[in-house]
Amino acid sequence: MKKYIRIVAGEYRRTLIDVPQLDGLRPTPDRVRETLFNWLTHLWGGEFSYKHVLDLFAGSGALGFEAASRGVAEVQMVESNPIALAALHRLRDKLRAHHIRIQGGLAQTALAQIKPEQYDLIMLDPPFGEDWFPGLLNNVWQLLKPDGLVYVEASQQVPTPDNYAALRQGRAGAVHYQLLQRLALQI
Repeated sequence: MKKYIRIVAGEYRRTLIDVPQLDGLRPTPDRVRETLFNWLTHLWGGEFSYKHVLDLFAGSGALGFEAASRGVAEVQMVESNPIALAALHRLRDKLRAHHIRIQGGLAQTALAQIKPEQYDLIMLDPPFGEDWFPGLLNNVWQLLKPDGLVYVEASQQVPTPDNYAALRQGRAGAVHYQLLQRLALQI
């Protein structure tokens, strides 16, 4: 049986996202996406049009498509599963969302190809049950613009590394989510 979720708000509001039936794929729930984008609206003063976003473990694309729907300048999605990757391409093409770029491959490989200080927001929703943090947070720090934000979704609360400030956090069922801000390195 096919599973769908909807884009919550913005230009593509109510658009269905086809969620491939893949082990470990858990699209971010509507309520959590709405909370995240309420936080961002507050922090960014409602101005999304100049923001550049990286959705590093895109999966169904729920986070990246939501950001695109809200009017960000560009979304870069990275996904390694070929079935999920094909679904991302289909929806992007259907929406004619030319400000969404989709890259196939592993997150670690993509990180090595990105220039420093490119993103205002990096969304990290890696597969649960693996030891991604804090290493992943340290790896993406340099990719953020000064005062850039990182959204983290995990099976448990992630300790905030010294080079970040914890701005917001929440929990919905088994999902813990946090919004962190890049801090300047202390010398």
